[in-house]
Amino acid sequence: MTTFGAIGVAGTGMTVYRKWLDAVSDNLANLNTVRPTGEDAFQARYVVAQAMGGDTGGVQVQGIALGSAEGRIVYEPDNPLADAEGYVKYPDIDMASQMSQLIMAQRGYQANAAVVDRAKETYQAALQIGRN
Repeated sequence: MTTFGAIGVAGTGMTVYRKWLDAVSDNLANLNTVRPTGEDAFQARYVVAQAMGGDTGGVQVQGIALGSAEGRIVYEPDNPLADAEGYVKYPDIDMASQMSQLIMAQRGYQANAAVVDRAKETYQAALQIGRN
């Protein structure tokens, strides 16, 4: 693989990991979003990645999968959105799982960024050799 090829493949990885980071941060931001029991709960977002075919390699976002809209029912009679029995609906999102995914996505992004930096350094070193 050429230096430019490595930069391209790592760039596609960075894009997928950035989308994953966006999805996880959206899930964490809506962790405590309350809805009336008659409405759907916030649906967690999950990035679906797919390998790119052809000679270029890399990965791309195929789409976004949504989690369950059922949520979890919680008894909060003082909540203004509570139904007649005092229940509201929260999203069914596990904070520990989301934090683990956040760390994995962050590390993957950092690894791909390091590949881009190293490929750039290699290319610059090759240019210096050519000048001498």
